Amino acid sequence: MRKNNQTIAKAWEHFVAKAVIDMDIVPEIIAGSWQRCRQAGIDPYNGGSITIMDETELKNLRGQKSTLIAIARPFMENIYNFVAGSGFAVILSDETGKILETLGDPVINKKAMEISLIPGSNWCEESAGTNGIGTALVLEKPVQISGEEHYCQNIHNWTCSAAPITGDDGQVIGALQMSGPSQASNKHTLGMVVAAVKAIEEQLRVQKKNQELTLVNNRINSVFHTMSDGVMVLNSDGIVEQINPSAERILNKSKNKVNGFHIEEVLKNIPKIKEILNSGKPFSNIEVMDQSDKNHLHCLISGEALKDHQGRYLGGVIIINPINKIKKLVNRFAGSEARFQFTDIIGNSQHLQEAIRIAALAAENDSNILLEGESGTGKEVFAQAIHNASRRRNGPFVALNCAAIPRELMGSELFGYVEGAFTGAYRGGRPGKFELATGGTLFLDEIGDMTQGKQGALLRAIQEKKIVRIGDDKIIPVDVRIICATNKNLREAVEKKNFREDLFYRLNVITIKLPPLRDHREDIPQLFEYFLDEISRRLAIEIDYYEPKIVEALTRYDWPGNARELQNVVERMLCVARDKRLSYRDLPSEVREETIISLQDREQVNPGTIASVGLERKRRKQLRAAAEEQEIVELLGQYGGNITMVARHMGISRNTLYRKIREYNIQL
Repeated sequence: MRKNNQTIAKAWEHFVAKAVIDMDIVPEIIAGSWQRCRQAGIDPYNGGSITIMDETELKNLRGQKSTLIAIARPFMENIYNFVAGSGFAVILSDETGKILETLGDPVINKKAMEISLIPGSNWCEESAGTNGIGTALVLEKPVQISGEEHYCQNIHNWTCSAAPITGDDGQVIGALQMSGPSQASNKHTLGMVVAAVKAIEEQLRVQKKNQELTLVNNRINSVFHTMSDGVMVLNSDGIVEQINPSAERILNKSKNKVNGFHIEEVLKNIPKIKEILNSGKPFSNIEVMDQSDKNHLHCLISGEALKDHQGRYLGGVIIINPINKIKKLVNRFAGSEARFQFTDIIGNSQHLQEAIRIAALAAENDSNILLEGESGTGKEVFAQAIHNASRRRNGPFVALNCAAIPRELMGSELFGYVEGAFTGAYRGGRPGKFELATGGTLFLDEIGDMTQGKQGALLRAIQEKKIVRIGDDKIIPVDVRIICATNKNLREAVEKKNFREDLFYRLNVITIKLPPLRDHREDIPQLFEYFLDEISRRLAIEIDYYEPKIVEALTRYDWPGNARELQNVVERMLCVARDKRLSYRDLPSEVREETIISLQDREQVNPGTIASVGLERKRRKQLRAAAEEQEIVELLGQYGGNITMVARHMGISRNTLYRKIREYNIQL
């Protein structure tokens, strides 16, 4: 029970004079505050040491606390309306006791000015002594201080009811106070302040949630408008309410021609859409080919229902992916990419360099190419190099070995099929190599082994640039560059009626004959060195030297399997090598000379000769490395350090170029 003013007044005088508190008279929170004020050295007779901010400082502070002020002001006005004319003022401070805002009658405002109870003044307990705002902030709980309970004498005729304002994180961010004449003190005043503070705190939480929701909505909206997938949002009646820019591009329709229309008017004849509208059942990756539009819409569509927390259907989301995007992903992860450049082709002989010259010229246009050569001469390497030097380099490179596909499956491999086209067909069907290669190159290896029935279908696809999947009637436009390869004489096959003449002339626009290895034996030492370096690094086998007779034997051999056979021979030798040395006897028997050196003869081989071969090999490697290092340094200077341009000029990947820069310790 609160004591009367005279009793408290005597207790205050006794404490100020002798620093002794009668705890039977003075409330505990007041006694604690008085003791803190005395320890802080506050003069109880001169009103403490209240500081006042200048206008600039106050403006900055109010800016920092603009959210608190904006939310608190309506509640301050409500409280003031209850007590208007009664001599009370409503005051808002920050968490340090600095006054931010005041509302009051002119009379009370004038009295407040006399004690510096104005915006910008600091009413923390250390400055103003025991008071509503300062003490509530220290205790972090509501307090009511009246008359002589204030530590400083100049405010003994005031009553203050204050409560701290707590933010969403539990930290005090300010205080609200009602101040008036001490004779008007009423316990209900503190109740009004506490209720207002609770309302302010709740509104702060609501605003924070709204801000968080706004942030989430902005992020979702940003994703919606920037994602590469097409997205349409439907209401419960199937009406399109939103469409993102990607969907506009895929459908070739502006949002004005889609929003407000029923989904079945936008995407026609898609039965799965009815399922999501009728039952909310989702579906995924339904292939759609709509030829009603000039752009021949071809895409994969997925649908997901939108439901509230009670599971009630609110609408749906339709996701659209253009088929070309899916094909690029399939080609990427299926390895349908060309790795080789013309610079990867090893050899300086006249025959090989002439083939490279013609191939480089052919790469500049989209004409069909026929690569002729024995097995193992590098026909696919040439095909990949042509693709990477062409304008289609950023498109897929799809290869199909016609000799490895059963004749009954050749059509489905080339043109694809729809679900149910034949026994064993995959659910949903599959695109063929023509579709997967759209925008790039289709390499048909061993074209001479294709049956005449499929030759006619291939000819029609090349001429019309359109295909139809097996079991379907929808026409699919395709844009591919055809490169064929054969180890047979197609002209003879035409004469024998084993290959269609019209297809031969369609494919044989540019013919490139790849020489067998026996016709450019001068390249064998270089090829041997290349395979030795590449395979030893891959197998982590270190070779210091090899017998010179090895190269002599390799050069004399006829190589019916060409460069592929040479590569296999080198790998075999490395697998059986001993003591970091390649011996003549490590060669396969068919490659060795008829007279094989005996073990005794091997032991009599001049070690100096072996060592000199090793040193010569090391010297050649060092010269190649030095030349390559110099080339990289010059190109970096030429292209201003642009890694992409240098890698493109050298015909290697960026990762390979970075590895060489580190290896040669080149400073960028």
